[in-house]
Amino acid sequence: MTIITNYKKADFKFKSGNLIFFVNEKYDVSNLKKYFTSYENKFIKEILKLQDLSKKIISFDLSSVKKIFLISLENNLNSTKSENLGAKFFNYTKEIKKKEFNINSNQIPKNFENFMGYFLHGFNLKSYAFEKYKSKKNNKKIYINVIGKNIPSLNDQKKFKAIEQGTFFARDLVSEPGNVLHPDEYAKRLSLLKKDGLKVTIYDEKKLKKLRMNTLLGVGQGSIRGSYLVTMEWKGLKDNSKPLAFVGKGVCFDTGGISLKPAKFMEDMTYDMAGSAVVVGLMKSLALRKAKVNAVGVVGLVENMPDGNAQRPGDIVKSYSGKTVEILNTDAEGRLVLADALTYTEEKFKPKFIIDLATLTGAIIVSLGSEYAGLFSNDDKLSKQLIEAGEKVEEKVWRMPLNENFDRLIDSKNADMQNINYVGGAGSTTAAQFLQRFILKKTPWAHLDIAGMAFSKYGGALNSGGATGYGVRLLNKLIEDKYE
Repeated sequence: MTIITNYKKADFKFKSGNLIFFVNEKYDVSNLKKYFTSYENKFIKEILKLQDLSKKIISFDLSSVKKIFLISLENNLNSTKSENLGAKFFNYTKEIKKKEFNINSNQIPKNFENFMGYFLHGFNLKSYAFEKYKSKKNNKKIYINVIGKNIPSLNDQKKFKAIEQGTFFARDLVSEPGNVLHPDEYAKRLSLLKKDGLKVTIYDEKKLKKLRMNTLLGVGQGSIRGSYLVTMEWKGLKDNSKPLAFVGKGVCFDTGGISLKPAKFMEDMTYDMAGSAVVVGLMKSLALRKAKVNAVGVVGLVENMPDGNAQRPGDIVKSYSGKTVEILNTDAEGRLVLADALTYTEEKFKPKFIIDLATLTGAIIVSLGSEYAGLFSNDDKLSKQLIEAGEKVEEKVWRMPLNENFDRLIDSKNADMQNINYVGGAGSTTAAQFLQRFILKKTPWAHLDIAGMAFSKYGGALNSGGATGYGVRLLNKLIEDKYE
């Protein structure tokens, strides 16, 4: 499905088609009189007497060639509510055969700043569908004509489009099957981001061995595919100020390795690279909207397979940091990928902060379900900023505890640490505690466990099910509000 949006500052004059008007919560249509004949005005009032006015959107046929949509606006409308209203409107359009809609923007109160921009942003985000492998695709086009004085500025149009493209790119990556988006293909796709203005550097296995990134390489050694670390740099400032760093787990398919997962729902493990997809989508968005910030994205790309050469439970590996790890469970692999990536990012780029994202633990789903991502951090300021940004775009995070007392649960008798807590309990916290050991220079750091947020079987306010792209808008909002 393709959405084509046209903006025009002109009088709203239509005698037919799908016509959209905005009204207040009481569905007062008195200010719409000039757009209809006296007979039509009477008919509209009679129709409204029969409607449930608690609904956000009411639609009805005014004639055989004219369909009316009335959308009610709350007095305390904000950006999130505006986006959700746009998403609701998209659901209404799916049942309409004629896919052209004319929106009257003149009735939007002035205090609803940039309402149309957020409304259409929600509409577009909700419209996403992954149909690449269907023989019958939805090739229909939806035309949205916005007429009147309240239209988004050109800069806002570009900003919203950039965020949408980054979010859709993340969703596309997560939606790809494992036989298509393996690490080799993933690395190739990331190299194409150079055309967007990003500096992309790909470290293959040969380079990673020289760097001694053994925890990352150990995860992928059972696969016929390569393992990679990819860095994407965006320089939006003329100075050499420290960049903001984002690190993502990119396990393209996770069988669990020798510690094999149960067969049921293993097909969902194609989305175990969602953390990396968020980082990639964010970096694409920053480049497309020419964000005034220096930023770097780092992703570790591997495939966790059971093979004669696969990593075994009981193996001990030496990380890039020099610290050793005893592998007690090969299905606790994401933290091994992130361990090397985190230390390398901190040492190479010396960032202002590091935020990593990963579908890291099932335990976080037990704790928070699909409503919040788990936030673990060594920095109160960064945590507060993430919580605030999440509330603004409705990609929420909930801070979880870190404490040195948890360290004894991952201390190993045979190495510096072990990769799981065999005692039981605090699965998400001990995973984050493990990651924190690879932040060596006290850089402000936050870990987002997005296992419950990256994929939705039932859909959400701004997605229709499947890959959500959760995190792209959250991190973009953080940057936009606090660092540009």
